[in-house]
Amino acid sequence: MLLLAIAIFGVAHSGAAQQRPLDDRARTAFMRSAQVWSPTDIGSLDLRAGPLVDGAFEPNQLVDCEYVERKLHGSTRKFACAITPHDVVKVRYGSHNREVQASVIATRLLWALGFAADHVYPVQVRCSGCSSDPWHRPERITGEHVFTPAVIERRPDGYEMSAAGGKAGWSWRELDLADESMGGASVAQRDALKLLAVFMQHTDTKREQQRLLCLPGPLVDGQCGRPFLMLHDVGLTFGHANTFNAAGSGSVNLDEWASTPIWKDADACVGRLSKSVTGTLENPQISEAGRKFLANLLAQLTDQQLYDLFEVSGVSRIPEWVETFKSKRGEIDRARCP
Repeated sequence: MLLLAIAIFGVAHSGAAQQRPLDDRARTAFMRSAQVWSPTDIGSLDLRAGPLVDGAFEPNQLVDCEYVERKLHGSTRKFACAITPHDVVKVRYGSHNREVQASVIATRLLWALGFAADHVYPVQVRCSGCSSDPWHRPERITGEHVFTPAVIERRPDGYEMSAAGGKAGWSWRELDLADESMGGASVAQRDALKLLAVFMQHTDTKREQQRLLCLPGPLVDGQCGRPFLMLHDVGLTFGHANTFNAAGSGSVNLDEWASTPIWKDADACVGRLSKSVTGTLENPQISEAGRKFLANLLAQLTDQQLYDLFEVSGVSRIPEWVETFKSKRGEIDRARCP
C-alpha cells in the first residue's frame, strides 16, 4: 500500500531531510528562493505529443490498468488505476467532465511556456475491475470497462513538499514572497504567471491547487536546493472564472472565454479574473515587465502549435479556439503598463 501511495502522490526519494515537512521558517525560506519559470525552446515543442518524459503516453493510446479502490479528493470524475503494481495513476474521465479537455490545454500551455504543472495525456483507459462510473460506483466488479475520453496525470520530476501540520500548497497572495535577491523568481516572472492565470481564466485558485515542488538535485544545508512553485490542478480553465467554480461556464467554454477580456482596467494593467469563494487570486495588477515577459512567450507559439493544442484536447470548433487565443494574445501584446 505504501508503494501505491507513493506512485499516486509523488516520486519517492530517500533521506529524512527530503521527506520532513517544512516548519514555518523553512517554508518561508522555500517561498523566498523559489522559481516559477524555466526557459524552454517553445517553437520546437510538439504540443500534440506533450512532454516526452518517462511514463508518457501517445495521444489516444489504449492503456490497460487495474482498478484501485481509493478515495480521491475533488468533485469531478476520477479514479486510481494500477498500470503496474508500482505505477498507479490518476485517471479523469467522462464526456461531460470538462476538466478532461481543459486539463490537457492548460497543462500543455504551461509546459510549453516554461511554467511547472502536471503532465496530462489524453488516452483511452481499459480498466479491469472498474464499473462504468467508478466515481459514483466505486465498488470493484468483475470484468473491464473502456473509458474514452480520459486523461492520465503524471507528476513532474521532483517531489512535493508539505508544511508542518500536513498543509499543502501555496496561495497566490504568497507568490510575491519570492525574492530575486535570494535566488527566487523575478517580478517579471511572477507577474507573467499571474497574467497567464488571467489569460486561462483559472478560477479555482485555492492553495491546494498550487504545490511546493523540489526539483531533482542535491540538498543545500539539508534543505531543497531547487525550490519551484507549480500549478497542480488547472482543469477549471478556458471559460469564465466565477464565484462557485461552476464548470459549465468556467471550463472549456469557448463563448464564455471569448467574451471575457484580458483587462479589467487596461490603462492600469489590472487583469480581469473573478475570485471564486475558494480562490486566492483576483484581478491582479500586472507590471510592464510581467506583461512583456508573457507577451514574448506567447508570441513564440505558431499557428500549428495552437491548432495541435486544441485538437489533442478533443474540443470542437478548433479554428475558433485558435482565433480566440490569438485575439487574447493580441490584447496582452498591445497593452502598455504603468
